[in-house]
Amino acid sequence: MPTALITGATAGIGAAFARRLAADGFSLVLVARDEKRLTSVAEELRLRYGVSSEVLAADLVTDEGLEAVERRLREGVDLLVNNAGFGLQGRFLDIPVEEEVRMLKLHCEAVLRLTLAALPGMRERDRGAVINVASVAAFLPGGSYSASKAWVVNFSESTAMEMAGSRVRVMALCPGFVHTEFHERASIDKSGIPGFLWLSADNVVREAMRDLARGVLVSVPDLRYKAVVGVSRLLPANVIALVSRRLGRR
Repeated sequence: MPTALITGATAGIGAAFARRLAADGFSLVLVARDEKRLTSVAEELRLRYGVSSEVLAADLVTDEGLEAVERRLREGVDLLVNNAGFGLQGRFLDIPVEEEVRMLKLHCEAVLRLTLAALPGMRERDRGAVINVASVAAFLPGGSYSASKAWVVNFSESTAMEMAGSRVRVMALCPGFVHTEFHERASIDKSGIPGFLWLSADNVVREAMRDLARGVLVSVPDLRYKAVVGVSRLLPANVIALVSRRLGRR
């Protein structure tokens, strides 16, 4: 039975990955900070899908948390989903630097270290995959959140190229606005975001798994957001930044 390790597994896209992979017959390693919530999710998955789920409570902005997950990855997994992340409310100059550094540690250092922990075993077995959850924001100017997600995309593409010639795949997943706890946790006002731009986490995961099977390097779920990314490559950055702000990104 293949094994998948998912960070940020208790809600949103991470929980949707857990449901999809459990339905596909994966044994799961669920990672998040809240052990009680992790245990509840693991039990729900066991009852619904009959799969076993390891619970690994870890705070990935700490070295101790990262080291614990690195150790588990070195034991061997078939799929790593680097999904944990958060956003910050306000403009760059108004946000405490400590919060900015925490976000970069989670979005960049954790993705780097966990990917590096998983890939050697995958390459040795000549099978496996890593999905790094980024965002459509990676293609839009929007503060350090967008910058960190742009790093995830570039890192994933570069690492995928290093795995060329093997059966190990690395993919960046770039969803748009998704119905999750993300905005509530960051106290971000969603009222300025048009309803037609919202996606469901389950649909995002379904398209992600399809793209992974096809060997896509950067998955952008939904035609609407594929169009957004395409247009963003054509318009001046200041225009894109204005539209992004008006949609409630900042």
